[in-house]
Amino acid sequence: MISTTKKSKNNAIFSSSSPKYIFVTGGVMSGLGKGILSSSISVILQSRGYKVEPIKIDGYLNVDAGTMNPIEHGEVFVLDDGTECDMDLGNYERFLDTSLSNNNSITTGKIMQMVLEKERKGEYLGKTVQMIPHVTGEIKNQIRVAAKKSNADFVVVEIGGTVGDLENQMFIEAAREIHSEEPKNSVAFVHLTLVPIMGVVGEQKSKPTQHSIKELQHMGIRPNIIVARSEKKLEEKIINKIKLFGDVRHVISDPDLKSIYEAPLFFEQEGLMGAIDDILNLTPKKSNLIEWNSFVENLKDGEKTITIAITGKYVELHDAYTSIFESLAHATAKNRVKYNIKWIETTDLTLDATKNALNDVDGIIVPGGFGSRGIEGKIKCITYARENNIPFLGLCYGMQLATIEFARNVCGFEDANTPEVNKNTLHPVIHVMESQKDIKNLGGSMRLGAYPAVIKKDTIVHVLYGKTDVSERHRHRYEVNPDYIDAIESKGLKFSGKSPDGTLMEFLELPTHPFFVATQAHPEFKSRPLLPHPLFNGFVNACAKKIAILQKTAN
Repeated sequence: MISTTKKSKNNAIFSSSSPKYIFVTGGVMSGLGKGILSSSISVILQSRGYKVEPIKIDGYLNVDAGTMNPIEHGEVFVLDDGTECDMDLGNYERFLDTSLSNNNSITTGKIMQMVLEKERKGEYLGKTVQMIPHVTGEIKNQIRVAAKKSNADFVVVEIGGTVGDLENQMFIEAAREIHSEEPKNSVAFVHLTLVPIMGVVGEQKSKPTQHSIKELQHMGIRPNIIVARSEKKLEEKIINKIKLFGDVRHVISDPDLKSIYEAPLFFEQEGLMGAIDDILNLTPKKSNLIEWNSFVENLKDGEKTITIAITGKYVELHDAYTSIFESLAHATAKNRVKYNIKWIETTDLTLDATKNALNDVDGIIVPGGFGSRGIEGKIKCITYARENNIPFLGLCYGMQLATIEFARNVCGFEDANTPEVNKNTLHPVIHVMESQKDIKNLGGSMRLGAYPAVIKKDTIVHVLYGKTDVSERHRHRYEVNPDYIDAIESKGLKFSGKSPDGTLMEFLELPTHPFFVATQAHPEFKSRPLLPHPLFNGFVNACAKKIAILQKTAN
């Protein structure tokens, strides 16, 4: 880390060591890929030997993402410390192979809550509390706290939304203030914009980008680097026009790629890091992306293709299951196979429709979720997987539904259910956790974050993990009812992993099945490109073996 003395305009010393700050903003429209751009910058810096700390800023008034509907917001990602956050933090963890914390997630709600708590405690010494300097000061403080705790060389801060959003103005202002307070060559602004292609002739248009740059300049920030999102690489004349009208030296293309994991390699090739070296006055270093490149090549070079069914009620918005299909990408690259996703909407799914939907799949995943909608369809899918020897992986709610399915159809408890769906069930094989019974506030109150589990030896899960002590992330209120465990296990389903005190069922499996495994956890949150999660790796391997068996039979 570079050592300097930093003072603000009121001469307050912040730190004796100075990281570099890279702010990533977006213009024109959201959803252009700021998270992938931020992750790519971070992984390239990391490959050069730097310590990188990513931060995601969201302008919504929610304290965290936990109570937001996936259809509206996308997947809720969970960190080890229980933080429920934006899915971009999942990209940061995957790209950097790291575990983040609450320090890496900032929302307007979180900042306002902190400011108001300080005001109530009298920490502002009788002053009138204002957006500037108190709110912007708290934003800067949170960014610097994360930098200091991580001892980072670089802090990459992604400001969600677009520069024109009302809720982002305080974050843009805080970034401007950090730029004015830090030493020269310590802050870089990377602005991601849209260059649409218009008309049948396919002409690239730079006007939206020009206006977006002007908007940012009006807020006191002159972007150092423009990354232009378009279907194809930018034409030279468009690059020159953006440089001229935007008063910017560095313009980088950001075209469509086959995989998000190609982005670091592409940006490195296009000179993005050279531009950052220039802005931050860095000594150029060679990036080491050899393993990353091998992973990307493996994604492309699968010897066969497997079809995976993902069942759920949010299938119209694939972002709700981002970590699942990224985990599949990691595992299929490891196993040198390609994969297709078949989305199964389980609301009102009939038995015949289930058979028709699943007769050509090689594996079935039942993911997490809440509520009653679609669960009977999911249970039908689990029955199909169990009875037809289709590899099955149940995640969180998927494990609870697998327990219900087995209790109904094998143990004979015909109305087995969870009180989350049917409070009057005679056989609540799933019930609310003891610690959750008196919970009143819904936000941040579930069993959240990383918890340990002990796996039984000589089980499928033990073989997959290669150890007996594991830790996985959770997000749930209900669990398997221990009153039914003996009855269920007597019929062949095994609970192969439990909490250390033996009270909570963490894993189940069907030993007589080619691959029938479920977990109360969310293993998809811990899978990495270069280190696929053991459960997903085992599941994909089982799916690939099924194809091999079928091909051998056909021949």
